[in-house]
Formats: sequence, structure tokens, C-alpha cells
Amino acid sequence: MNEAIKITNLKKSYDKTIALKGIDISIKDGAFFGLLGPNGAGKTTTINILTGLVNKDSGETKVFDKDTEKDFRFTRSQIGISAQEFSQDWFFSLEKLLYFQAGYFGIRKKDAESKVNELFDKLGLNEKRNSRLRQLSGGMKRRFQIAKALVHDPKIIILDEPTAGINPTLINGLIDRLQRANEELGITLCVIEHNMRVIMNLAEHIYCLSNGKMLASGAPKALQNDQRVIDAYLGGH
Repeated sequence: MNEAIKITNLKKSYDKTIALKGIDISIKDGAFFGLLGPNGAGKTTTINILTGLVNKDSGETKVFDKDTEKDFRFTRSQIGISAQEFSQDWFFSLEKLLYFQAGYFGIRKKDAESKVNELFDKLGLNEKRNSRLRQLSGGMKRRFQIAKALVHDPKIIILDEPTAGINPTLINGLIDRLQRANEELGITLCVIEHNMRVIMNLAEHIYCLSNGKMLASGAPKALQNDQRVIDAYLGGH
């Protein structure tokens, strides 16, 4: 199976603060993986470098064997991001916002129509397609963020704290939807989380970062009893 993401010896500093100290990540196409770690562990910096929002100091980042700097147009088109914060225009309907998002990637409205309809259907948003974002519940907003990330048909989707701000009773429903999306759409899913319980119920393979270093990686069951992971998470490093 081909590698969707390959990160090798990635390093990054901000002034005198070392954010990444040489991390390695290898993700197979179609995998469901997670980045776990407390705030400041290096999760967001890693993803920002991968998606071209931040320049690395050294190391190598590839998406489907293409360098994210030399082939940035291709690599960015392969990634959809469901951000933690909501930055959409609150005055347009969900349907219009999805068409706008497709347009950012050069997709005309008539060409995006079937994909928009498919996403509304699969994510249970059909009844809300003419609603504004401010009219949605927390769970609905998260579903829309996922739809927005998928509308240009990327092969990789990155979900930043997907359960943040959601009523605990709705989290299991969202987790089920994410797992079905991975299986049905055949995409590579990355979940960024600081919540150990949530990510253990989601990802097949987890990379645990701490202080800009790769602390441990493996299947959820293996990491649940890894004292290094427990100490780093509870210690807030």
C-alpha cells in the first residue's frame, strides 16, 4: 500500500523555542491515525508544515511521494482540513459556503453539485443546507466542517480537535460518522487530539508527541498502558 504521508526528521524552531526536534511519521493510504499530545507538544506545528502554513527548518515532508514544498500545488490539493475554530462567513447558507469552498480549488459550481449533495446526505445535513452556521448545534457545526474539508475531494482529511465544544452525549455519534467516512470514502484520516480517551476510541494507530519529540507510537491498546504516554499526557508537557 502507498504512503499517504511521510515525515522524516522534521525540525522547527520559533526564535529560541524548539517546537519540533526531529520527528518521523509514516502513514499508509487509507489509514485512520491520530496525533496525541498535550498543548505545546508539536501537533499543530507538524500539520501546519505539512499543509504549507509554516516553513520547516529541516527535514522532509511528503504527500503521496511528492515534496510539500516543491510540489505544493499537488500536495495541498490532496488535503482537506477540518479546523477547530469556525471561520466561515456566518451570513451565507451551508450550501453556498460549500460551493465557495469548492471554488477555492478551481471547481465550478456545476461540477461540484454532485459532491455537495453527496456530503449533505452522508453527513446528515440535508435538512440544514439552507441554514446559517450560527443556527447549528455544536455537533452539526463539526459535521459541516468535515463536509467543507471534503468538498474538493481530497485523499487526506485532517480533523483538529473534532469533538471540542460538543456535548459529551453527542461525541459517540460523531465518532461513528468519522469511522464510516474512513471506511466508505476510502480516505486517509488524521485526528489531532489532546484528549486521550477520545483518540483511543478513534484511531487505528497513534503517534504521541511530547515537547516536540516523538514519544511513542502504536495501536491504542498498546499505548494505553505505556507509562511514558501517561506521564507526558498527565504532566502537560
